[in-house]
Parts: sequence; C-alpha cells; structure tokens
Amino acid sequence: MLRTERLVLRRWRADDAEPFAAMGADPAVMAHFPSLLDRAQSDAMIGRITAHFDREGWGLWAVEVPGVAPFIGFCGLSRPVFMPVVEVGWRLARAHWGAGYATEAARAAVAFGFHSIGLDEIVSFTVPGNVRSQRVMERIGMQRDPDADFEHPLIPAGHPMRPHWLFRLRDTAVT
Repeated sequence: MLRTERLVLRRWRADDAEPFAAMGADPAVMAHFPSLLDRAQSDAMIGRITAHFDREGWGLWAVEVPGVAPFIGFCGLSRPVFMPVVEVGWRLARAHWGAGYATEAARAAVAFGFHSIGLDEIVSFTVPGNVRSQRVMERIGMQRDPDADFEHPLIPAGHPMRPHWLFRLRDTAVT
C-alpha cells in the first residue's frame, strides 16, 4: 500500500469490481482504448492485475480517496507482455478527472519503482490523441522519446489506435 497526501493506493478488493466495470463501460473513460470492456473483460483484467501483484509484489494499485470515494480507478506499475520495460499507468473514473489525482498517484508509483524496486527507468505510452495522459506524463517529469514510438502489437494493424507514443523517465529525473 502507498499513501499520498490525499490518496491510498492499495491492493484490489472484491467491492472494486463493480465500479471498475462501470469505468470500462464508460465511453469517455475508454475513449483512447480500442473498445469498451464488458463485465467479463473487466473481471479478467482484475484477475491479471491480481496475478501480477502475486508474481511481482507490486502492480496497478486500486486508488481510493479516503472520506470521498472508496475506489476511483487504478494507478501503478506493470510489465507489459510485449516489451521488456516497467510501465506506469492509470485509469480514473470520469467523476474524478481534473483533481490532480492521476498525477499524485503516478508520482507515488514512480517513486516506489525507483526507491523500493530499484528501477533505472520507467516508461509510459499512449495514443497520440490522449492529451490528458500526456500531460500527466509531462507533469511527473517524463519526456517523449519519438525514436521509441511504436505500433501496439495487441491492437490490429490498420486500427487508428495502433500508433503509440512512448515517454521515459530515468531515476535521476524524479520530480
């Protein structure tokens, strides 16, 4: 578990499944992903997140705002199956956008990655049109590496969301 000034980043609980499924069904939340998630896909994603925690001891934490909301989304670190890196990622329910929660949670996750795991570098990536996420990446000190932009291998060729921009942060750049 990680704590920030306003947030708790914690392991997932059974009661997180319903609000997470609602996020996956929200077209605004999923606007920069290839499709919405149905309940089975949402539950399967929680299963993968939980398995990552069991394997690594860290992962994509459920994010809560004590006294405000028991679950607002997730933020944390993961190892994408298609590249040998550690990624910081987040997804928040639309009702909690614009409050700085993604930036605050991402800073905590990055600090954990550098100071507790001993990572040298953390990356993040998104589609070119996801300006909100790019702003979070920039606020936590990440810089885009245009030479590392890539076609996401899990998205079909020709799909408009296949191109991805990659951002990097080295340990010396923690903000």
